[in-house]
Amino acid sequence: MTAMTTIAPPVMAGRVGVGATVRQTFTLAWRSLVQIKHNPWELLDLSIQPIMFLLLFTYVFGGAISGSTGDYLQFALPGLLVQNALFYTLSTAIGLNTDITKGVFDRLRSLPIARVAPLAGRIIADTFKQVWAFALLVGFGMVLGFRVTTSVVGLIGALALLVVVALAMSWMSVLIGLKASNPEKVQMIAFSTMMPLTFTSSALVPSDTFPGWLQVWSDINPVTHLADAIRGLLIGGEVGDPALVSLLWSAGFVVVFAPLAIRVFRRHV
Repeated sequence: MTAMTTIAPPVMAGRVGVGATVRQTFTLAWRSLVQIKHNPWELLDLSIQPIMFLLLFTYVFGGAISGSTGDYLQFALPGLLVQNALFYTLSTAIGLNTDITKGVFDRLRSLPIARVAPLAGRIIADTFKQVWAFALLVGFGMVLGFRVTTSVVGLIGALALLVVVALAMSWMSVLIGLKASNPEKVQMIAFSTMMPLTFTSSALVPSDTFPGWLQVWSDINPVTHLADAIRGLLIGGEVGDPALVSLLWSAGFVVVFAPLAIRVFRRHV
């Protein structure tokens, strides 16, 4: 009599040591970064788009809004840093969705790695890309005439605050990326969410020029508080209150969207 052996499908390891989890996370983060080598357009998109926005807003709208392109550059570049960071959280959603739809997660499921490693690796890689985009935009802005009038500490503080808030808001993008059926829908849904947030804030124009009803929303809008905090850190102005409100909004995004995103993520791993 022949005994039949039932072979269970491979499942990603549920319990992995802390050290192994960290190594696996950074390995997968490195995988995401190395992809740029094979797909240079990703780096070009990360680099060219913010520069195009900077040139467009400075030289097309700057004179009309501030009276001179130089004055508008000082005002708008901090806001563009915020806009670019928040828009780039979409790449986390698109990357996750692409990995799911192309079967990458199916292959990872067969490996004895930590469940959290694919998600954490993607987020860490995108954080490095955020730092690159920040440095590029500030550097190019200085070529055009932008000046940090506070200090190096203010510059580092602006980067740190921007990364923290972007990481918090990326949970919303992660949820969208995990729920959408394809990358095109991810881009459509996420862009439709981020665009109204950024363009109804004080990131690119002073909010006191808005109609009264829109000013009420702008005063609540988390992007307004973040833009004001980054502006204060780079060129002077109030920092404490807008930074605190930005961090409170960040905590709210994490509390609301992180549990939902993790619940959906567990279904894929």
